Amino acid sequence: MKVPVIEVNNLSFQYGKTSAFNLRIPKWTVMPGEKIFLHGPSGSGKTTLLGLLTGILKPSSGSLRVLGTSFHEISVLERDRFRAIHIGYIFQQLNLISYLNVLENILLSAWNSKERCKNSRFASSEDEARYLAARLEIDSKLDQYPNTLSLGQQQRVAVARALMGPPQLLIADEPTSALDDDRQNAFIKLLLESAKEFNVSVVFVSHNRKLAQFFDREVPLEDLCRGDHNDVI
Repeated sequence: MKVPVIEVNNLSFQYGKTSAFNLRIPKWTVMPGEKIFLHGPSGSGKTTLLGLLTGILKPSSGSLRVLGTSFHEISVLERDRFRAIHIGYIFQQLNLISYLNVLENILLSAWNSKERCKNSRFASSEDEARYLAARLEIDSKLDQYPNTLSLGQQQRVAVARALMGPPQLLIADEPTSALDDDRQNAFIKLLLESAKEFNVSVVFVSHNRKLAQFFDREVPLEDLCRGDHNDVI
């Protein structure tokens, strides 16, 4: 029986005892290989949920298991280590390191965790990084620095870095917000094709619901909070 990538039961999170904001999710399951499109209005708790899924935040109550690991039962350092090994993250601002070239930026995931690429099919991390760069059509840019690249090329570097390992779960936090519709669509297709090749589960957050067509499931955060989350596209 497959272990869910994400398994939530009666999850609750509150920023301090006096905060009016309280994220509650009764139940949610994401299975291996699923590609999830998550959306919701500003302030609804999308960033908070991503913080919980990556172990940056700890649940106030309830159960959250990621890849079979209970996040509420392990320490901050253990969650950090788990994230470095098992989770790829594409940030909205991309967070590329300006003084590292493209190849070095892609290799950051492997450098941050020796276990990240332990079961890779490639002979070395550099071989994997070069393959991903070729797959994402940025292999001619490996010696260049982020500030010499277009936004689309920078996004591909961020995707390659996140896919190193590969991780079992990839989380993307509105990485297409600065692109026009055509470039958004092309980027999403390339991202999902790459994730499928490596059998990586994806949780993609965006306010642009037009992108939902490319994913297995569209999940409005409001539905998650009501316990209704079975809207299959």
